[in-house]
Amino acid sequence: MIRSVVIVGGGTAGWMTASYLMAAFGDRIDVTLVESPQVKRIGVGEATFSTVRHFFDYLGLDEADWLPKCAGGYKLAIRFENWSGTGEYFYHPFERLRVVDGFSIADWWLELGDRSKPFDRSCFITSALCEAKRSPRMRDGSLFASELDGPLGRSTLAEQRAQFPYAYHFDADEVARYLADFSVKRGARHILDNVQHVAQDERGWISHVRTEAHGEIAGDLFIDCTGFRGMLINQTLGTQFQSFEDVLPNNRAVALRVPREQATDMSPYTTATAMSAGWMWTIPLFRRNGTGYVYSDQFISPEEAERELRQAAAPGQEDLQANHIRMRIGRNRDSWVKNCVAIGLSSAFVEPLESTGIFFIQHGIEQLVKHFPDQRWDSDQIAAYNTRVANAVDGVKEFLVLHYKSAQRDDTPYWKEAKTRAMPAGLREKLDLSRSRLLDEETIYPYFHGFESYSWNAMNLGLGHLPRTAPPALKHLDPGNALAEFARIRSEAEEMVAALPSCYEYLAGING
Repeated sequence: MIRSVVIVGGGTAGWMTASYLMAAFGDRIDVTLVESPQVKRIGVGEATFSTVRHFFDYLGLDEADWLPKCAGGYKLAIRFENWSGTGEYFYHPFERLRVVDGFSIADWWLELGDRSKPFDRSCFITSALCEAKRSPRMRDGSLFASELDGPLGRSTLAEQRAQFPYAYHFDADEVARYLADFSVKRGARHILDNVQHVAQDERGWISHVRTEAHGEIAGDLFIDCTGFRGMLINQTLGTQFQSFEDVLPNNRAVALRVPREQATDMSPYTTATAMSAGWMWTIPLFRRNGTGYVYSDQFISPEEAERELRQAAAPGQEDLQANHIRMRIGRNRDSWVKNCVAIGLSSAFVEPLESTGIFFIQHGIEQLVKHFPDQRWDSDQIAAYNTRVANAVDGVKEFLVLHYKSAQRDDTPYWKEAKTRAMPAGLREKLDLSRSRLLDEETIYPYFHGFESYSWNAMNLGLGHLPRTAPPALKHLDPGNALAEFARIRSEAEEMVAALPSCYEYLAGING
């Protein structure tokens, strides 16, 4: 029986792993987390998927308790700005498209919609809530979509049946600290020390790590949460890392923590603004904004990127410290090798465009618990884990490449090159098909990767990559039900905007 787990590395990945294992197994396994007091955390993982609520509910944590302690905010959507180079914007929300008489409301928009009004504002309620900067919760704490409210208990991503309408923004360092306290109170051992050596037995399996002050720390299962270094999975076990830079060339980022001039001016969405050689994120936390420029150093230098970011996000605030990050884009061929599992950046990273970093951590942890080993170390179980992790990462890669291929921007060398860049196998077929019809669950990437067909269509339509025509069948159907649904979306949006408090107002209430 596997009794002891050693996690090497802290941060969001390490403490999410420790807390989840403690919640899942309690004192039936021993969990030790070793982190260096000298290794700097990346610390910019501030936006999430709506499915992250499964993680916090699994731990039994109440949003009203943990979110204020982590400078948290709400995320109803991602707002994409300037992706055609003309200053326009659209929303990719956490909201499924409605269906009328067997056809998506997006199909009906292609046939009947008012083209003077953008697709996202016609077909989603969430867009109106974003425009008005509304909280997804009423003043009494109830969710505006009451049928989706209530705790999930010990559920996982596999049990996601309905689309929850929001995710979170938070300070990743504060989340790590909160989860560290949660884990230690439940029996996890926390060691602040430098790992000097990773020892292997005669089979090449990890037997222990040797630390500077605490000596040897042995375990049955080792979790690598050492970030892009991959101290265990890559440096020790020599696992092959497969780069995605042939299709996703952004390999660097520079980040700033920017005070908001008006604290109350808090948006409930992440903004992704296209820049000359990449894109800029803006993530509103309760007391500040997190901003950063993700770019390719083939087209702009780190110094130029920092200047462009400061000019766009923090003009005149030269005292703000910039955090430069070199990103490793791709995934390990296998994230589980011998008795070592890589979680987080040591496993995979595809750039932060759709906030998938923490999603990959959550998915990796959940799959580890579902495939948790015994003393037999079943090779089929390990292979199944690796397949599921790889499929999720590869699906996100394909979805992100679609963003660049469908974008209508070609005004700089970076954006011109985006049109001729290589594509993952299968994406060309999907893009060709999407010129004739909207994609559906049978025509998007076929394995679980966190994105449903509505996301693929929201991006294509928002970026201006439209089918040539609506489905011809719609010309033979009575449009009355569809027109009524468009009117219902408008009226529901108006009612919710009137009833809901602002994002800042609600969060100020739970922050005391």
